[in-house]
Amino acid sequence: MNKLFSFLLIFVSYSFVFSQNELTHDVYFDTNKYEVPSTEENRLLLFISTLTDVDIETISIFGFCDDIGADDYNLSLSQKRADAIKTIFSNNEISESLITNVDGKGEILLKIVNEKNLLKIRGLNRKVEIIVKPKPIIKVVEEKVIDTIKKKTIPERIKGDLKVGDKIVFETILFKTGYATVTPGSKKTLESIAKSLVERDDIYFTIQGHVCCTQLSRDAINRKTKKRNLSQARAKYVYDYFAKKGVDKKRMRHMGLRRKFPLGGDPKFDRRVEILITYVGK
Repeated sequence: MNKLFSFLLIFVSYSFVFSQNELTHDVYFDTNKYEVPSTEENRLLLFISTLTDVDIETISIFGFCDDIGADDYNLSLSQKRADAIKTIFSNNEISESLITNVDGKGEILLKIVNEKNLLKIRGLNRKVEIIVKPKPIIKVVEEKVIDTIKKKTIPERIKGDLKVGDKIVFETILFKTGYATVTPGSKKTLESIAKSLVERDDIYFTIQGHVCCTQLSRDAINRKTKKRNLSQARAKYVYDYFAKKGVDKKRMRHMGLRRKFPLGGDPKFDRRVEILITYVGK
């Protein structure tokens, strides 16, 4: 064992924990409404897009009303507002298992701001507060590093012994939440996979796209096109990328599998693409 590898194992044998600040966002509503205004939905989707690289521990959603209306009415309305936000999170690949609180708090006291217009002040109280708590950053321990070192890369698996029915998950290819495009860090890996597939021209395969976090095995909404076909769009993105890099289109098919086959771990790994081997030449 060389000195550098020995040092690596010694260093990662310890766990280091760092705290991260909570991320917050407010969504504002019209009087007596719980439908999210389009401008506010766009702001919320922008906020959700910033969570792509956040390892989320919990999400809390709290609904509020202004001081107009009876207590029971305000409580019901604030709950509907909180539920509306939860639905948007679910439709945009944020796992409901991360959402630990969805509570309508009813009326709150007039917000103290540097504002004298009562209508504007009440508008600031017709809202939902979102609090995202990231997980502590924990450095991996020695066993995980050793496992990573021993594990074959995707190009190595493609070059290895394959048979019809084998499935290769692109676990290192991560997609932006709500989009069919991959994260910047995944581009280089995707390029190496394409190169391996060009060299391994005796296999035919189907590219299968997946999404996370939607209910009832539904597909997620593609934020770019507003269509509910995100898993299909992800598979098509990889198909087009491979074709551009020189993989013969006759060897490939692509299809979206919605959320029929969740992996059961971190939701971000369900935002994935994998290939199913359909033919291996002799």
